[in-house]
Amino acid sequence: MNRWYGKLLGFIAGWLLLRHPAGGLIGLIIGHAFDAGWIAPGRAAPYRVLGLTGDASDAEVDQAYRRLMAQYHPDKVAGAAPELRAQAEKKARAINAAYDRIRRRRDGRRGS
Repeated sequence: MNRWYGKLLGFIAGWLLLRHPAGGLIGLIIGHAFDAGWIAPGRAAPYRVLGLTGDASDAEVDQAYRRLMAQYHPDKVAGAAPELRAQAEKKARAINAAYDRIRRRRDGRRGS
């Protein structure tokens, strides 16, 4: 990823909190972990939800989304047990959120 602000903010916060250059280094490492998605992986892994890699094409993203929604759409399990229906709704929400996040990122990249 091309995110850098976590490193910068981590460096500044670490330096100010510990008032020592080592604090800046610790903050830089923590900021890098945030930027890389190691600390909050659920937010940074929309491709993993769709079963893709970050270099997937738009067509592959759309195809994976349609395939998963056909499989997990709550209407497909309308007559099933409430627990199964709740699981399908949760999975469908995760799929929709991942797809929306990917589309926003890609549309933002094209707009620049």
